[in-house]
Amino acid sequence: MNSHDMSEKKGKAVLVALQLPGVSDEEHKGSLDELGRLTETLGFEVVGRVSQKRKSASTAAILGSGKLKELAAYTGGRGVVERFKKPGNKADHEELNEDYEDYDIASDDEFEDDELDEGLVIKQQAGIVIFDHELSPTQLKNLEDVTGVEVLDRTGVILEIFSRHAKSREARLQVEIAKLGYLAPRLRLSKVGGDRQGGGIGAKGAGESAHELDKRRIRDRIAELKTQLDAIRNEQNNRRSSRRESPCVALVGYTNAGKSSLMRALTGSEVLVADKLFATLDTTVRAMYPESFPRVLVSDTVGFIKKLPHDLVASFRSTLDEALNASLLLFTVDASDPNFRSQLEVTRTVLREIGADDQDQFIILNKVDNLTDLEIRALRMEFPQAIMISTRRPEDIKRVRDLVLGFFEKDMIEEKFLVPYSKGKLTGPIHEKARVLSEDFEDEGTVMHLRANKEFIDWLRKQLS
Repeated sequence: MNSHDMSEKKGKAVLVALQLPGVSDEEHKGSLDELGRLTETLGFEVVGRVSQKRKSASTAAILGSGKLKELAAYTGGRGVVERFKKPGNKADHEELNEDYEDYDIASDDEFEDDELDEGLVIKQQAGIVIFDHELSPTQLKNLEDVTGVEVLDRTGVILEIFSRHAKSREARLQVEIAKLGYLAPRLRLSKVGGDRQGGGIGAKGAGESAHELDKRRIRDRIAELKTQLDAIRNEQNNRRSSRRESPCVALVGYTNAGKSSLMRALTGSEVLVADKLFATLDTTVRAMYPESFPRVLVSDTVGFIKKLPHDLVASFRSTLDEALNASLLLFTVDASDPNFRSQLEVTRTVLREIGADDQDQFIILNKVDNLTDLEIRALRMEFPQAIMISTRRPEDIKRVRDLVLGFFEKDMIEEKFLVPYSKGKLTGPIHEKARVLSEDFEDEGTVMHLRANKEFIDWLRKQLS
């Protein structure tokens, strides 16, 4: 994967996707559209799409021979996978032996649409090819030979976006760990292959090849990064402990569903709001504003996406821990996206993986201002318990605010206390931890009518006994 200026060097991209059995046309199109948005988020212009229906992916190059030629027409490549030459030495042979076993340019009867479109006219040549699949090292090498340009898979694109958008030290560490984990199995032997380190007279064994050395360096670097990350997480856990007494609601959902816009509206904070994928990678925690009772903390979390690389889910575990520690989850959904149901399921699946699916939750159907009245009525029937909003409308934000406050107040109880003037120091915690419904000043002290959770009422009763 080339670095951060890749989009400046190669402005045009062609997308490639395989439709396997069991994947509907709508799902296939939705996934390819999403890949297009990911590609545009990187700064590329999508100038073409190549798609094929197949029973299974070719282990050599994903696509069949006809589609490879069609793809190469976009890039000026040769469009043919050449068979591997026999390795020159034993070490190379062992390393590439797997390639021999996997090599299979399949016969045409395995494809449903493997004919090259004779009428295809390529007006804009692409400088990069992006696949909607994870590619093995063999496939990646073959496809770059076929196309003559750089090839990225979906995971590589997501990692590059994460790398660009990571702002905090924690997020940068998490992304680097994920990128190194992605890179390690894709390291190939150099052409000379026998580049051994420390294999001279008197040395033990043959030493390390350059390939082995690179892998060891990656393992050492990952271990070092994880140590740094653990230190940061310990600090975060301490901060979480200090605010554990305050109720917390976490905004969770698919990337670009509007979580940051809702966060900004609920808290009045200047969090980043951008119409692009993965604009938010760092957890933001703010108090609901105007100040409420109880004082509620709102946390924004990293967005989810289909086929999110497993290493990224693992790396961003601490970010998702905000959801794990929240009392209430708000599933924020872009109701104007035709694929929002599957996106909602992706969110739920990831949260199940980290054990954050037992909390109370509400569904927020966002961006309903982009829907027709008929579509809104249909959604109300399908999701009767959901809250339908647009973050552009203040009255909708108030409804979400009232929903959250109502949730945290539901288990509260009301009680009256006489607080003697001699114990006036208790009025501070009372105003902080309880809603004071009324205050009457008597000769002996202040009669306070309170609404608070049972734990605080019990604590106050002991202080006054």
